[in-house]
Amino acid sequence: MNQGIIKEFRDFITKGNVIELAVAVIMAGAFAPVITSLVTGVFTPFLAAIVGEPNFNNVGFDVGDSRVLIGLFITAVINFVLIAAGVFFFIVKPLNILQERQKSGAEPPPPTPEDIELLREIRDLLRSR
Repeated sequence: MNQGIIKEFRDFITKGNVIELAVAVIMAGAFAPVITSLVTGVFTPFLAAIVGEPNFNNVGFDVGDSRVLIGLFITAVINFVLIAAGVFFFIVKPLNILQERQKSGAEPPPPTPEDIELLREIRDLLRSR
């Protein structure tokens, strides 16, 4: 029974989906600082130039003796939208364009008569074995 579980676990680990997922998680972790620097170094200064504040962390209101900082949530939402925009416009959209170009040019040319003759020769040699 113990050997069966080990074999089952090994089969699970060596499946392509698990390995691809692990690589994706590692790449996402490595790429996160790039997107964060794009947002904090490029997008946030533009937002500050338009709105006058780079973040809204101090925006809030008082309820009794407590301060509700709704600005933290607003800043988080804005950062999420900016990160999503950065990922879309700098990664997803260019990759989609690249894939479309590859698809349109990826169709192989029709076989020439020389190709057909060569394939027939290969077929005949394989048959003769």
